[in-house]
Order: sequence, then C-alpha cells, then structure tokens
Amino acid sequence: MKSLRPYLIWFAIAVVLALGAIRFMQWVRQHPEHFPGARFELGHPQGWATHRKLMNFTDDDAACFAAFDRAKAGYERRPVVGTGLCRASQRMVLTGNGFVPTMRPANAAPGCAVTAAMALWARDVVQPAARKYFGQNVVELENMGSYNCRKIAGRDAQSEHSTANAIDISAFVLADGTRITLINDWKPGDRRSEFLHAVRDGSCDLFSTVLSPDHNAAHANHFHLDMAVRMGGWSVCR
Repeated sequence: MKSLRPYLIWFAIAVVLALGAIRFMQWVRQHPEHFPGARFELGHPQGWATHRKLMNFTDDDAACFAAFDRAKAGYERRPVVGTGLCRASQRMVLTGNGFVPTMRPANAAPGCAVTAAMALWARDVVQPAARKYFGQNVVELENMGSYNCRKIAGRDAQSEHSTANAIDISAFVLADGTRITLINDWKPGDRRSEFLHAVRDGSCDLFSTVLSPDHNAAHANHFHLDMAVRMGGWSVCR
C-alpha cells in the first residue's frame, strides 16, 4: 500500500491556496480602491488603482457619468464641441453636493475624468491642506479654463486642453475671503506658499500631469492638472 503522505501534502497545499484565494477576495471586496477590476466610486478612498481608474474614464463617457449618478452628484452635461483631435464629449459643470468648491468662472466645464479627479483632489488634498494651514475650507477655485483646441506650447503634440481633459487652477479662496494665488504666493516664505506646495505635491497621485510654477514660466500663475492617458500609466509632477 502506497504511503498517503504525498497526497496529504498536496491536499494541505490545495487547502492553503483555497483559503488564500478566499481571503484575497474578501480583501478585494473590502478595499476596491486597490483593485483595477473593481468599479470606481466617488466615495471610495484613494488606493493603488485609483489613478488608473480615473485615467480609464477619459475614453469611457458612460462609465464616468455613471459614477457621478451613483454618487447623486448634481451636474449638467455640456454639448459636445469640436471634431477630431479637438472633440470634447465629456464637458460637465457640477451644480451642487460639495464635491468640488465653487468654480470661478463657473463655465469652465472640464471633462468628466478630470472632474472626478478633482472631486477626490478637493476631498483628500485641497481641503485637508486648507484646514491644516488656515483652519478653514476652500470655498472657491479660480480657474483659467479647460477647453482650448491647441498644441502644447513649443511642441507639436496636442494639448489635453484640446479635449477638455485638463483644468488650470490659478487661485484658492478661503471661507473668510482670503485669496491665495499662484502668481503672488508660490515663493517660499509663509503659510500660503506652504499650502500651495502641499496641494501641488498631493495632486501627483491623482492626476496624470501636474505642472506648477516650478515647471516653467508659462505656469507661473497656475496649476495645470490633466488626466492624459500614457503608456504604462506613468505621470508627470513638476
């Protein structure tokens, strides 16, 4: 009679693997933010897969707007504009629910993927930094626009603004009316500068591209934030 020991060993290995798979699936259900295959929700915390999920929204209008619908976020879809490389089909304006501070001017209408990233950005980066440095929230974001059919300055590549897949933020207004601007407050020296640098640094895990006054003179007065789709999902933060 052959020894049962080899069979028992393989049985034990199979049991361990099965239990491991069960535990893994439980972990995935508890932490969908870390799993690329799990559906994105605006209420989820940031995780390993968050940036990729946001980036995927740039080519999936229906899935992106569905995320806002599930979150019961008030918004208005804006008409599709442009054609070809300058076609923008995701333009939207949030109308309530506090996902993003009030935009000034209000008609910037960035794409859905950028807006979803901004919702997490406001929750996890902007407001915590504002409370840390000033003890209050940001109530307004001043912007320099989203849609602009053009090439990147000095390059032949098309700008992400060409599809409204970008937004330029120039200032933050606090609840007490204090206005913090990139052009005046970026240089080190006080809490305003520390706040702006903290916001820039905290933006890098969410957006595909973050360009600040440290990048070049063209960005001396604003943060450029976009959800560019790149091979391998790599990002740029300067």
